[in-house]
Amino acid sequence: MSQILVVNAGSSSLKYALVDPESGTHLLSGIIERIGLDVPDHATAFRMVSQALSEAEGMTPEAVGHRVVHGGEQFSAPALITADVMSAIEENTPLAPLHNPPALVGIRAAMAEFPDVPQVAVFDTAFHSTIPPVGSTYAIGREVARENRLRRYGFHGTSHQYVSVRAADFLNRPLAELRIITLHLGNGASACAIDAGRSVDTSMGVTPLEGLVMGSRSGDLDPAIPVILGRLGWTADEIDSFLNKSSGLLGMCGASDLREAHRLAEAGDADADMARRVAARRIAKYVGAYASVLDGVDVIVFTAGIGEHDTWMREEACRTLGYLGVKLDSDVNLATSGPVSAVDISASDSTVRVLVVPTDEEHAIAEQTAELVN
Repeated sequence: MSQILVVNAGSSSLKYALVDPESGTHLLSGIIERIGLDVPDHATAFRMVSQALSEAEGMTPEAVGHRVVHGGEQFSAPALITADVMSAIEENTPLAPLHNPPALVGIRAAMAEFPDVPQVAVFDTAFHSTIPPVGSTYAIGREVARENRLRRYGFHGTSHQYVSVRAADFLNRPLAELRIITLHLGNGASACAIDAGRSVDTSMGVTPLEGLVMGSRSGDLDPAIPVILGRLGWTADEIDSFLNKSSGLLGMCGASDLREAHRLAEAGDADADMARRVAARRIAKYVGAYASVLDGVDVIVFTAGIGEHDTWMREEACRTLGYLGVKLDSDVNLATSGPVSAVDISASDSTVRVLVVPTDEEHAIAEQTAELVN
């Protein structure tokens, strides 16, 4: 298996990459946007992908790997797509109403365009299926929780798993011996506690709203806040939109992009400075909590857009972690932005290794797809 077509279908976009699963090389990649406007539908988008592949010599997918956000309780690993698998993905639509429906549309269109090619679903939630009940159970009525499948699922699992394996490889240590805290920091952000290669806790919950401060999502907050807003006359949809699309950095300072928040803060905007410090403090709180869950920590990994590029956020998030034995090499940290491979930014006398590891979810999906099909 040498060429896997990796697909991430959104409601109005289709991101694709033809990936060599062994090397991670992206042989061809692109994104088709404005589906439903400039491009009639996903079927047309997949015909455009097929045309791009045919115009590039030797670019023939041997399998298609689909990113699917929510696998619910049914999937703890990638799955070869069948009618039953598609039904299960549809069953989980109430848990991911913005993500699972377009994934299904993409799957159907890909199956129509590539009818003789194996199709595999790779779930964001699957890696977190190993979280024990003590970590996935919410303190609410058990009947309500069971009936409505309300438990911690977690997301970004493909990325957390990928960078934890790369971290162990970089350190030349067995993954089974390591307690790792991975920090996937982008417009969406999450933390994960990984013990011997298994996710044992993560910051996102039933949905991607819980946990760290994000670009426009609130992350953790008092559960009474939505109740208070409801009593003030807000509808459920208005509250949902407020917490997911108008909160986080955007709500605190008017900028969802951390780079813009930095620019505003450095120009003297107190709200922007507060916003970035709130985000950093939340990261540090989760690292401390997960060090407790893991009974210590050997490695902290920063990844994704902010984790890989933002030297200020890494420094600030680690500033109060000295009690864990965390100590950064400030010069190396400042010199590390957008590395192409893993970098150790911890000081030589730090008892915890702090790494920046580039994530590559397309490579991870290609690897898992190839492994399943083979």
